Amino acid sequence: MNDLINYNQHAYISTRESAKRLNVSLGTIQKMVEMGELTAWKTRGGHRRVLVQSIDDHLKNRHLSYRNQLIRERILFGIFKRTDNILYFEKLLESFKNPVQFASSIDVCEALMRIVELKPHAIFIDCLLPPTEQLHFIHYLSKNEVTQKIPILIDEGFTELHPGVLRLAGENAGIIQTFPRREAAPINPDETFKHPYIFGYPGSSSDSTPLIQGQDLEEIIQEALMKSPAE
Repeated sequence: MNDLINYNQHAYISTRESAKRLNVSLGTIQKMVEMGELTAWKTRGGHRRVLVQSIDDHLKNRHLSYRNQLIRERILFGIFKRTDNILYFEKLLESFKNPVQFASSIDVCEALMRIVELKPHAIFIDCLLPPTEQLHFIHYLSKNEVTQKIPILIDEGFTELHPGVLRLAGENAGIIQTFPRREAAPINPDETFKHPYIFGYPGSSSDSTPLIQGQDLEEIIQEALMKSPAE
């Protein structure tokens, strides 16, 4: 028998079906209704019917809560040009709705050692870091088995100037098939951030404002943190 019933254009289901969808007991469903977490009404025969939309909303909230908890437990590591940039970035992180654990360094060699030790869930590369250092840094990360699948956040402008770094990182990590140098096709700008472990963020060439304001940097960072296969 189909438990789904329509009343006044709204879909309702029985408490038993509601319990199955939420993976809880019938008693828990009753309590959730009493506490206002679910919307329900009773038929003339005394049977309770639960609004499907309220169940869907509860599932979405549950998923969001779980996701936010995961993000709070995940580590973002940043490599920066200087200490001032770290302080600026830390203030940005503090303004996020869902703060993350953060570690950083202004020395590439130290950063590489700490990343191998900490195994962070994402790595942020300061857009003001010299291009040569960024290239070597990404190359090492993509070659090392411990770090090659940790998501990396890179300035969009850097990848436009150095598109080959994405191919190199992909080949090193076994994501992109290796081709002889003379046969390697140029990377289409539209394909730039389809590399599964590289995320672009809007950087700036200004030392005083290393990140463009008004962009949803938090969303980009969260996406990278959740992409990480490392646990």
